[in-house]
Amino acid sequence: MRSIVWYIFIICILLAAYSCKQQDQHLLTAKACLEEAEDALSNDSIRLGETLLRKTIHLAEESEDWHTHYIAHQRLAKALSQSNPEEALQLMKKALTIYEQHPDDERNYVILLDYAGTYAAQVAYTAEGSYDEALGFINKAYDIAKKNQMTDLMCQTLTSLANIAWAKEDYRQALNYAHRAEATATDNLRPGTLQVLARSYLDLNMLDSAEIVYRQIESGEDVHMAYIAQSNLAKIALRRMGATQVEDDVDHAFEQIEDFYYKALEQKDQYYQETLRQEMENQQLEYQSKMYGRTLLIIIVASLVVILAIVLVVRYKMQAQRQAQRQLQQEAEHQKTLLHQTNEVVAFLKDFILERTEVMKKLNQSGDSLVCLSPHEWSEIERTLNAIDNNRFANIREQYPKMQEDDIRLCLLTRLGISNRVIGNIYCITVSAVQHRKLKLKKDVFGETNPDITLEQILTSK
Repeated sequence: MRSIVWYIFIICILLAAYSCKQQDQHLLTAKACLEEAEDALSNDSIRLGETLLRKTIHLAEESEDWHTHYIAHQRLAKALSQSNPEEALQLMKKALTIYEQHPDDERNYVILLDYAGTYAAQVAYTAEGSYDEALGFINKAYDIAKKNQMTDLMCQTLTSLANIAWAKEDYRQALNYAHRAEATATDNLRPGTLQVLARSYLDLNMLDSAEIVYRQIESGEDVHMAYIAQSNLAKIALRRMGATQVEDDVDHAFEQIEDFYYKALEQKDQYYQETLRQEMENQQLEYQSKMYGRTLLIIIVASLVVILAIVLVVRYKMQAQRQAQRQLQQEAEHQKTLLHQTNEVVAFLKDFILERTEVMKKLNQSGDSLVCLSPHEWSEIERTLNAIDNNRFANIREQYPKMQEDDIRLCLLTRLGISNRVIGNIYCITVSAVQHRKLKLKKDVFGETNPDITLEQILTSK
């Protein structure tokens, strides 16, 4: 009887050891490690992603998984491109060497060459060195893409060439490359290509062309792209007015907003790593529970002790999870506060821009005297409001094409917060007549009959 018990015990131990070995082998495969790294990077956990990618490179080299090997080099170079462009360039050169020794899909070769050229350009820009190496990589990538009619990669490499020309301050050449890239751009690449094109126009001081291109950018859910387009439209409006100091103040304010954004990402990285660590501990705990279950029939007394220990550990983990949830809630509140502060900064900048326009100065200093605005001044008011209000009045003109020009101008003055007395001085009518015109405009044009809703509220919601 005793020998049978021992025989069963040994079999269970061997099965448990085999299960551990199988799980460890699965967890240590290069592809699985690469997937974990990409999940971490997609959740903005940069440091954990870098650690897993370095582990992937080691595992891929040991297992001679060359495809995963050079892909891991590429992903790690991309993760390090902002913080350490020199190391990113060396990693991309290593990725190219691995690919050239073990080639597979030629599209990947073009992508690797384009990344290598981009990082070489970053190093040259930082060190104020030569761009020859960067141009060599990207021109080679473009030739391969053009030979194989890879339209999207042709667009991508042309955009990279435009960025290098821009870094060399050869804005005409950058504009030429950007035009060629835009001609071959696919829907997903078009916003980035248009951004390079608009930037080239802006640096050449071709403000009208730059404004047209920035308004063509459809950012979708890309908040950073929307921020770039809107901030540059505001700069164009300021540059037209010659407000150099205001433009510098706008740049400083948006730099502070970006600092808030990146600090929030760092905090998110820390919380993600902590959550991931807890999940891994929970998975390990679950695995140990299964192991104890397999030996429950063999060593009953020991299993009771283990179950008690598991209960205590689970209780502790649950308390730790609740604490983590409270911390996450506090972080969410903190993010809301940052967002509110950002909105206040944007609102302040809009008011700051409006107050410094010549037309607003003229209106604010009018007092009780009659005010006469030229067609150019009316046009300047509408252009400035469109620049800082996301094309609000351009949309109103499109939605209500039958609106009279006087009605549009009354809406402009209302959006600027001009008092009824000053509006009356502009139109040479009484204050009560101005109120009547607003009520008539609200009812006849916008179809709003609720007396509690003002024309100002209607314009704000458009």
